Amino acid sequence: MDRNLALEVVRVTEMAAIASARLMGTGNKNESDQAAVDAMRKAFDSLNIDGTVVIGEGERDEAPMLYIGERVGRNNGSNPAIDIALDPLEGTNLCAYGRPGAISVVALANRGGLLNAPDTYMEKIAVGPRARGAIDLDKTPTQNLQAIAKALERGVSELTVVILDRDRHVELIKEVRMAGARIRLIEDGDVAGGVSTCFETSGVDVLMGTGGAPEGVITAAAIRSCDGDMQGRLKWRNDDERARAVKMGITDPNRIYTADQLASGEVMFAATGVTSGDFLRGVRFFSSGCETHSVIMRSKTGTVRHVTAIHRFDKKPM
Repeated sequence: MDRNLALEVVRVTEMAAIASARLMGTGNKNESDQAAVDAMRKAFDSLNIDGTVVIGEGERDEAPMLYIGERVGRNNGSNPAIDIALDPLEGTNLCAYGRPGAISVVALANRGGLLNAPDTYMEKIAVGPRARGAIDLDKTPTQNLQAIAKALERGVSELTVVILDRDRHVELIKEVRMAGARIRLIEDGDVAGGVSTCFETSGVDVLMGTGGAPEGVITAAAIRSCDGDMQGRLKWRNDDERARAVKMGITDPNRIYTADQLASGEVMFAATGVTSGDFLRGVRFFSSGCETHSVIMRSKTGTVRHVTAIHRFDKKPM
């Protein structure tokens, strides 16, 4: 993939973030999400790619835009074939109720590089580059925390674990506390939580727990770009999800996927903050426009760019 594509795709996340941020705090998560989808779909038309959405807003009969299988970009017959995983607004509730941590996010890979993850759950564990090789989903949370602490040359009590605040995590939370680690519970947005492990300034060391499988693939693209480490295992909630997964070519319910298997080959990742959180600052509006804060990553070079942009609405109406 052309390196300039990373700088182009951030415009896609910027437009989605701005559109949804206009509705921040209104209490309507559906309108916020739809605004992000509309803006992101329009922005994709400017990219010189032959893009296919492999992780998006759902099946075609569930989503009029950015559905799985939809072709996006200016496909003129010579543009690169790119697979796309996206979430126009990760953390719809966070945006709707003005809470921190909502982002707009896109991951890109060469055709066939992203796991076509079914819309089910995934058990996940993710760490930054210094703890690479220290995680194993077949081990207990306590054993993983001890191995991570050893890799980071710290005590378990000095680790901070991000976990989604869900009833299904009651036992996980109890064990992590018994092990002595600190916990940061989040309402939504485990993509941001997972990626935060790769930045020491975030104060996050580990992501643990069960979240969305599609979000797991997006997270893996960012983790790989930062030389972090991640493992995921699908957790089907019912027979319908299992049948759909088999149809997509996934048959082993116990397989543990590494970050390289979730997002293989050369990958790119871009995210823009909607509401301010530990990972990214949110959109800030002023009289003639707004400011956005984004991050762009490339696995090929390991480059991580933070982009602060000023958007002038009098020159570029949105």
